Amino acid sequence: MGKLIMLRIAMISYHTCPLATLGGKDTGGMNVYVRDLTRELGRMGIHVDVFTRSQDDHVPHVLHDLGYGNRVVHVPAGPESPKSKKELASYIPEFVAGIKQFAAEKGVTYDVIHSHYWMSGLAAEALSDSWGGTPVVHMFHTLGEMKNRVARSEDERAGADRLNGERQVLGRADRVVVATLAEATQLRFLYKANDRKLIVIPPGVDTSHFYPISSDEAKQYIGLKPENRMVLFVGRIEPLKGVDTLIQAMACLDLQETLRPVHLAIIGGEPNATAQDMTEEMTRLQNLCDELCMGGMVVFLGKRGQDTLPYYYSAAEVVVMPSLYESFGMVALEAMACGTPVIASEVGGLGYLVQNGMTGYTVPDRDPQALCDRLSSLLGDSELRMTMGRSAADYALGYAWDKIAKQIVDVYLELSRDRIHQP
Repeated sequence: MGKLIMLRIAMISYHTCPLATLGGKDTGGMNVYVRDLTRELGRMGIHVDVFTRSQDDHVPHVLHDLGYGNRVVHVPAGPESPKSKKELASYIPEFVAGIKQFAAEKGVTYDVIHSHYWMSGLAAEALSDSWGGTPVVHMFHTLGEMKNRVARSEDERAGADRLNGERQVLGRADRVVVATLAEATQLRFLYKANDRKLIVIPPGVDTSHFYPISSDEAKQYIGLKPENRMVLFVGRIEPLKGVDTLIQAMACLDLQETLRPVHLAIIGGEPNATAQDMTEEMTRLQNLCDELCMGGMVVFLGKRGQDTLPYYYSAAEVVVMPSLYESFGMVALEAMACGTPVIASEVGGLGYLVQNGMTGYTVPDRDPQALCDRLSSLLGDSELRMTMGRSAADYALGYAWDKIAKQIVDVYLELSRDRIHQP
C-alpha cells in the first residue's frame, strides 16, 4: 500500500457533518459511513479532506478529529446555522467556491472527488469541471424516487429539485457506488442508469468498536438492572423509519410469553423538546404511546453518542428496524456486529443484509402483527437469541472496514491512474 500514501481524496458531505451526534434530523448512516471510511483510508496512508457546510460559527473550520492527518473542513456557505434541505441547494455555489479557495490556499490537488447524497454530487460536478475533470465517485445513500414510493403525505415526498438533481449527478459521475443489488436495480429501472457506472460495494462496520459485550456489563454501563429486558430502535425519528409500526407491535406483544417484562428503548430525535420545537413525528409517536396506554413500556432516550451504542446494542434482546425504505441499514450491521439479532422490514438493503432465520428475521413493512409474532419468538427463546446472535457477529465480520475500504480504493485507483502523485 506504500504507493497509495500520496493519493488525495476530496470527500464531499455537504448537508451533514460526519462528526455530528447521531440521531438528529439529518444525521444517521451516511455520517457513520463518511467518518469510518475516512478513518480507514487514513490507516491505509491515503489523505482525505472531508468538506461539509459550516453550521456553527463557534466550531473551528478545520478539525483533525478523524486522525491520520485527515481533515474535516467546515466551509461557510450561507448562514453558519442549520438549514432545511430545501434551503440548502441555493448555497451550493458558495460551498464550491469555498472548497476551491481552501484547496488553492493549501496548494492541494485531488485525485478523486467522492461525493455523498445528491447535493454533494452537484458540488462535485462543479469542482470537477473547475479542476479539469477530476474523477467523481458518488454515493446516493437514499433515492428520491424510492422515498416517493413509500411517502404517506405530500410533505414526505422528494421534490422535483432532488429528482432532477439525482439524474444530473447520475449522468455526470464517473462511478456510482451502490450498497446492494437492490439499489443497483432501483437505479437502472427508476433512473435508467448506465449499468457500466454502477458498482456494488456495501458499507462497512468498525469491528474494533462494534463487538459483543457481555450483557451484564453492557446493562450496568447504560443503567439497566440485570433482569431488565430491552427491545431497541436506533435511528432518525421520521415517518420513513416506521417507528409507529414497532410501537404498535410492542402494544400487541403477549407479555405472558416472556420471562419478565420488556420495554422498548428508542434512540434518536429530541423527545424532551418544547411543544413548539418538537418535530411533528416525535409528537405523533408520543401521542401514539399515550393512545395505546404504553405507560413506561416505551422510553424515548433521544440522541446518544456513537461511543455508547455498542453497550446499548449488546444490552438489547433484539434490535428492530421497521423501516419503510433503507438503501442499506447501518444500524442492523452494527447491532449484528455486537452479537444481537435483528428484526427488520424486508425492504431495500435490509432484505439483503439480515439473513432471515439465521441472524434475525425479516418481516413485511407496516405489519405490526408480523413484527409482534417475531418479537414473541425471540423474546421467548433465549437459546434462539444466543444462536442468532453468534451467527450475526460472525456474519458481520465479513463487512469489516479493512475489507470494504480496499474495494473503494480499487475504484479510486481505476479512475485516477494518471493522477496519483509519485513519492
